[in-house]
Amino acid sequence: MSTESLRHSVLATLFMAIAGFVDAVGFLTLSGLFSSFMSGNSTQFALNLGQESWAAALRPGAVVGLFVVGVVLGRLASAMGSWGRPLILTAEAALLGAPAALALPSLAQGVLMAIAMGAQNEILPPHGSPKVGLTYVTGTLVSLGERFADALHGAGPFSACLSVAFLWLGLVSGGAVGAASFVAFGARCLAAPAGAVLLLAAAAVVEIRRGQSR
Repeated sequence: MSTESLRHSVLATLFMAIAGFVDAVGFLTLSGLFSSFMSGNSTQFALNLGQESWAAALRPGAVVGLFVVGVVLGRLASAMGSWGRPLILTAEAALLGAPAALALPSLAQGVLMAIAMGAQNEILPPHGSPKVGLTYVTGTLVSLGERFADALHGAGPFSACLSVAFLWLGLVSGGAVGAASFVAFGARCLAAPAGAVLLLAAAAVVEIRRGQSR
């Protein structure tokens, strides 16, 4: 694995851990809705529609819509070139930091988390393969199974499974830490992922400055 591939894999795993953390907090905050797992929210939306529970369908439907808004905003920011990444990261840090710093209603907290998670998917560009989602894991598990199958019949090395497996482990470990942190600190625990994302934004700015000075 090249240095650039390793860097991309590490960053992707870190973002998956952040997504797991925020998704666990979102689930506990929104009483069963997710801030990044839109398949689950879409299923709940469909179930409520099928049972003609229009009011109940509104919440998961709104969260899905806000997640898409976050993706759109992140995509527009990424089109700005090299400065797009620190802009998205700074915005994500602000969106996650607000619930930690302010006494917001649970629904408002969920709104900010959903937008932040949507935008996060636009932080890393594709690298040598189809773009990796940075807030959801179903496609990651499919890729893991495919790579494992390829390795079993000699079409690829077992080591190819590792980077994909780490994405899943990142999401799960982040979710476990997020759930435990929410029990201990409530919404204030979102200061942790907000701070991590802000540090990544600062690192991205430093990288751009170094590139400009060469």
